[in-house]
Amino acid sequence: MAWEVFSVIGTIAFAISGAIVAMEEEYDLFGVYILGIVTAFGGGAIRNILIGLPVSTLWNQEMMFQIALAAITIFFLIPNHFIKHWNRWGNVTDAIGLSAFAIQGGMYAVHLDLPLAAVIVAAVLTGAGGGVVRDLLAGRKPIVLRHEIYGVWAACASFLLGLEIFKGDIFLYILFVLITALRILSYTKGWGLPSKKISIVK
Repeated sequence: MAWEVFSVIGTIAFAISGAIVAMEEEYDLFGVYILGIVTAFGGGAIRNILIGLPVSTLWNQEMMFQIALAAITIFFLIPNHFIKHWNRWGNVTDAIGLSAFAIQGGMYAVHLDLPLAAVIVAAVLTGAGGGVVRDLLAGRKPIVLRHEIYGVWAACASFLLGLEIFKGDIFLYILFVLITALRILSYTKGWGLPSKKISIVK
């Protein structure tokens, strides 16, 4: 049950996230649909390739495609005065998508009995991959490479999943809420990892 729930949540959240970026960049309706679909399914496609699943697996998700298209359409039709804070909406939906798809990707790898390293990679790629493709298509710096902590939260979630210490849907839902909250806090509070800038003397 949890698998389907996270699939739906992640698909809707990332489809809307992609649509928001497309509207910010003033794309037409076709561009909004393209960016929304790419954001919702890009991470899963990259994950499947790296863990050895056929790309055709993606096309078996007809219902998820329908859900993504419906979410994009509904969001596009909402009058702008109801969605004044675009940036806030985008970060919230992105946080929800990251959390849902990271857990889903980690669960997928655990189900395939892959090692812990593969579970972490699958979760990070599923959670962040679609956003990376979206940002690159929109000509933006990928959010996973910005200062605020992003992909690390996906890695933390998958680490706990890979250890298989905690089991059951309740744990998964708690983990989802926790990762979503931590990502939102990272953005609002400016939490970041240590960084170092090198000045090259010519």
